[in-house]
Amino acid sequence: MTVATESPIQMALEGILETLGDPSSPVHQEAIAAYEANNAGQVRKLAASNLDDHYCRSLGYLISAKMKPDLPTIAVVLAEAARAAADFAREREMKRLGEIIGNALS
Repeated sequence: MTVATESPIQMALEGILETLGDPSSPVHQEAIAAYEANNAGQVRKLAASNLDDHYCRSLGYLISAKMKPDLPTIAVVLAEAARAAADFAREREMKRLGEIIGNALS
């Protein structure tokens, strides 16, 4: 019996999704649902209409990577998705820590 292994691309996608975490707003819920449904048009529309939202931006890149473009392109797409996910995680943590500090100082 052979156990199927995940592709390196799938592992990268899952790592980036893990960094994004659970959706925390209605637009994030809509974006992740569209991503999971392979609705590239909707994911890209949400990314384009929420330009300052790193969660949507990351999913906009991830949906392209999910479609398996050629190797040089997928490297760039994964890198941009990862950067957007890291930006989102940073903003999330800055907000969380700011609230902790604000509560400690009140």
